[in-house]
Amino acid sequence: MLSVLRNGTYRRLFTAQVVALVGTGLATVALSLLAYDLAGADAPAVLGTALAIKMIAYVGIAPLIGAVAGRIPRRTLMAAMDLTRAGVASALPFVTEVWQIHVLIFLLQAASAAFTPTFQATLPEVLPAEHDYTRALSMTRLAYDLESLSSPVLATALLTLVSYDWLFAGTALGFLASAALVVATVLPRPAPAGPAGGLRTRAAFGMRLFLATPRLRALLALDLAVAAAGALVFVGTVALVRGHFDRPAGAVSLALGAYGAGSMLAALALPRLLQRAADRTVMLRAAFALPALLAAAAAVTSTTPGSWSWPALLAVWAALGAACSAVLTPGGRLIRRSTAGTDLPAAFAARFSLSHGCWLLTYPLAGWLGAGAGLPPTALVLAAVALVSTTAAAVIWPARDPYRLEHVHPDLPSGHPHLADARPSGGGWRHDHHYVIDRHHHRWP
Repeated sequence: MLSVLRNGTYRRLFTAQVVALVGTGLATVALSLLAYDLAGADAPAVLGTALAIKMIAYVGIAPLIGAVAGRIPRRTLMAAMDLTRAGVASALPFVTEVWQIHVLIFLLQAASAAFTPTFQATLPEVLPAEHDYTRALSMTRLAYDLESLSSPVLATALLTLVSYDWLFAGTALGFLASAALVVATVLPRPAPAGPAGGLRTRAAFGMRLFLATPRLRALLALDLAVAAAGALVFVGTVALVRGHFDRPAGAVSLALGAYGAGSMLAALALPRLLQRAADRTVMLRAAFALPALLAAAAAVTSTTPGSWSWPALLAVWAALGAACSAVLTPGGRLIRRSTAGTDLPAAFAARFSLSHGCWLLTYPLAGWLGAGAGLPPTALVLAAVALVSTTAAAVIWPARDPYRLEHVHPDLPSGHPHLADARPSGGGWRHDHHYVIDRHHHRWP
């Protein structure tokens, strides 16, 4: 899988992503400590609001950036967003009021909502061969998982030497290094700008693309299934470990590490697996495992803790991580195959926004149910959400899903360049090609 790093352009972009992720991980730890200094016992409320602001920025900003990304050089846009994030991180140690944290977090996450989809839309152009792009998707998944495991350890080590304010300095340096790597990278010339029209029209195009393309509608349903499973892990782990199992704080990291380890193992296996099996097969089988695993989590947590239950929970968390990774990682392949090159920024921005909208639904569902009804019923409700979502995806996504489709153009005039290989048919022009929703194709045939 590491062979993809031989591509110098991708190697620099991947390194930029990694150092930015490490910086983000340091900021997460430092922000928790800053919130406690400012708000004391109310720190969880401050952090909860910050998380909500993050999701709102992701859902609201990404489509707008996708609308203008095709009209701004991507290297300029990504470097500018890194510099913005570095500036925000540098300002965080100087805040004295909680509202200042919220304003800066919005700016930070708005910049991330611009950077990440633009980065994702660039990779298919840097790595046109599908096997290389698949390896890059797995590398991205590994980078996220490794960051979640290593950043807390790195932050803990640094805090033995310096105060948490210096972690923000490390965050800023990470974003500055990312910007320098992006600026030093020569990117392929993107295709001409995507859909015409005003900002609102262009911003809505990515959403329309998802709703009009069956396999992308299925991808959205699968994102909801993953969000249901992930919400139980990320919201419920602390209460499970500290409350139900009565284990020390370090065991929380162990449980989350089991989830991350499962995700990494799946990411390592996927490039070879996807050479033998179709995306639909891999993603749906993994998604149908999610409700069963959530039901297993409900069973484990509804019984009195015994010698078997803690290892069982770790095994369920690892399996959930593997299944979520197997659903999420190939998603970029579906977007690439379902989108014209001109529209990749809009498509990835729409996926970024819609997938985080799923998390915006499942996070509070897991939190409110967990607090009111307990974790076993919460796991069963989330299992039902995952089952319904996955079943919907299986119905929406046709088992036979060719990329070349025969269709008729009743609205294009004779002699139009798009009709070069078409033949007259029933008041229109019939031909077949790799079909995507674009300015010439507004509905799925």
